[in-house]
Amino acid sequence: MALPDREEPPGSLEPASFEQRLSAARVRQGLETPAGQSAQATGGEMSVAMGIGLRVGVELVSAVAVAVAIGWLLDRWLHTTPIFIAVFVVLGGAAGVANVWRVMGPKTHPPR
Repeated sequence: MALPDREEPPGSLEPASFEQRLSAARVRQGLETPAGQSAQATGGEMSVAMGIGLRVGVELVSAVAVAVAIGWLLDRWLHTTPIFIAVFVVLGGAAGVANVWRVMGPKTHPPR
């Protein structure tokens, strides 16, 4: 059984070496930077990273702040001093970590 002929890039007189094809595949997949480009993050990549970092911080702080507010209101309403604040700080921290996990955790694709 003969293998089908592969098409070479236009203008190429000799087949590309394995190393060249591997390097091109790695560049296409984002595993390697193209030759001649620096490995530093571009402005777009940096802004995406900063956006994700800001979102993670806001998720954590807002979850704990809402939980503390609920605990404080319950403590005032029921005339208990630190009980509900302590419970809701723990619950808010857990909710914040769960939100961050949802943002940063492994991405699963829904079944088709």
